Amino acid sequence: MASNDGSRSVLRKKPIVEIEDEVGGSGLFKSLGLWQLTAIGVGGIIGVGIFSLAGLVAHGDDANPGVGPAVLFSFLIAGLASAAAALSYAEFAGMVPRAGSAYTYGYVALGEIVGWFIGWDLLLEYVAIVAVVAIGISGYFDAFLSGLGVHLPTWMASTPDEGQGGIVNLPAVVVCLLVTFILSRGSKAFGRFEIVAVGLKVLLVLFIIGLGLFHLDTQNWSPFVPNGFGPVFTGAATVFFAVFGYDAMSTAAEESVDGKKHMPKAIILSLVIAMVLYVLATLVLTGMQDYRDIDPAAGFASAFQSVGLPVVATVISVFAVISILTVMLTFLLGVTRVWFSMSRDGLLPGWFARTDRRGVPQRVTWIAGVASALLAGVFPIREVADLTNIGILAAFVVVCVAVIVFRYRKPEAPRTFRLPFMPVVPAFGVVASGFLISQLHWETWLRFVVWLAVGLALYFGYGRRHSLMNPDSPRLKSAREAARDGGDATRAS
Repeated sequence: MASNDGSRSVLRKKPIVEIEDEVGGSGLFKSLGLWQLTAIGVGGIIGVGIFSLAGLVAHGDDANPGVGPAVLFSFLIAGLASAAAALSYAEFAGMVPRAGSAYTYGYVALGEIVGWFIGWDLLLEYVAIVAVVAIGISGYFDAFLSGLGVHLPTWMASTPDEGQGGIVNLPAVVVCLLVTFILSRGSKAFGRFEIVAVGLKVLLVLFIIGLGLFHLDTQNWSPFVPNGFGPVFTGAATVFFAVFGYDAMSTAAEESVDGKKHMPKAIILSLVIAMVLYVLATLVLTGMQDYRDIDPAAGFASAFQSVGLPVVATVISVFAVISILTVMLTFLLGVTRVWFSMSRDGLLPGWFARTDRRGVPQRVTWIAGVASALLAGVFPIREVADLTNIGILAAFVVVCVAVIVFRYRKPEAPRTFRLPFMPVVPAFGVVASGFLISQLHWETWLRFVVWLAVGLALYFGYGRRHSLMNPDSPRLKSAREAARDGGDATRAS
C-alpha cells in the first residue's frame, strides 16, 4: 500500500487509486441518496445559528458589543467565505468520495502531516460543535419549561462560569447522549430521521419568518450598525460556525449510493438553502425586538414574547429543540467518520476503525458523544463556539489550498464537478478564512495551539510509524505475516 517514493517523508501523499480501493470494502453501508445528503447538510447548517448564535451576536455580551441588525452582515460575510470553501469541497468530493473529508483532501494533495493536522483539528472541532449546539438546545428547553411555569434548579441548568451557583448544564449533557444513541443505530436510520427533522426545521423557520413579518417595527433597524463594523467582523467569525454544515456532511461520502455524483450537488444545495433562510430570519429577529432586549440564549422565543405571543414562543422552543438535534447529528457523524478514516489509515490505532453489523464505528461514536456531553456540561457557549470556528477555518484554508495544488498537479484526474474561476475562488476562500481567524480572541488561539502541539507529539510518537503509507508500518507487517501464514496453511492442506 505504501509508495516507495518519499514513503518515509511526512509529506508522503495518499494516491487516489488506493482510496477508491478502500471505499469498496470500508465496512460502511451505502444508503444515502441526494436528498438525504442535502438534508444532512441543511441539518448541519440551519439550527443553532438561527436559534441561538443570531441572538447572541446581535445582543452582544460582556466581551463583545452587540452588532444589532447588522448581524445580517455577519452572516453574509461568513456565508461568502464559506461559499468559496464549499465550491472547493464540492470539487474534492466529486473526486474523492471518502469518509475523511478535509482530512483526506489534505492527505491526497498536500501530504500526510497536513492531513494529520487537519484530521486532529477536526476531532476537537466537531466534538466542540456538538457541545455548542447542545448548549443552545438547553437554552430553548429552559425557555420552553419557563413558559409552562416550570423552572429547573440552577445547579443543573447552568455552568459554573455564569456565577449563579450552577454546577452542570444537565439538559445539554442528556441531549448529547440522546443524539449519540440515534447515530449509533446506523446511517439508514439516522438518514430517515434527518429527512423528517430537517423538513420540520425548514417549515418552522418559514413559519417564524412568515409570522414575524406581521410584527416588524422598522425603528428596531435604526441604527442598523450601532457599534461600527469591527464587531460585525468579529460576529462573522463567531457565526461562521453556523454556515459550514456541509463540511461534516461530506464525511458521509462513503455512505452515499453515488458519492461522486451526489456529494457536489448536496454541498451546494445545502448552503444555498441555508443562506436564504438565514438572511430572512435575521431581518425578522432584529425587526421584531430591539437588539438590546433579545435573549442571547433563545432569541426568537424572546422576540415573539416581546410582541405578545408567548404561546408561539413556547411552540418555537419545542420545535427548536427538535430541529437543532439535526445539527448535532451531522457533526457527531463528522467526528466519528474522520476518526474512523484516520484509524483505517494507521495514523490512530485500528481499534477505533472497527464497525458493527450496522456499519457503525460504535467505539468512536460513543467516545465522541461522551466527550461532547462533558464539554457541553461545563463550558459557556461563546468560548466553545469560537474554539470550533478557528479549527474549521483552518480546515477551509487547507482545502482551498489543496484544490488549487491538486488542479495543477493532477489536471487529468476525473472530476464530476469543477469549481469556476480557478484559482480566484479558492484563493478568496483562503484570504477570507484567514481574516476571520484573525478576528478571534487570543485565548481561542492559545487553546488551538495547545491542541495542535498535543497532536504533533502523537503523530511523531505513533501515527508516522504506524501509517499504512509507511512500508515499515507494524500493521502492514502483521497483514503480510497473516497473508503468508494463510498461504502456507493452504499449501499444506
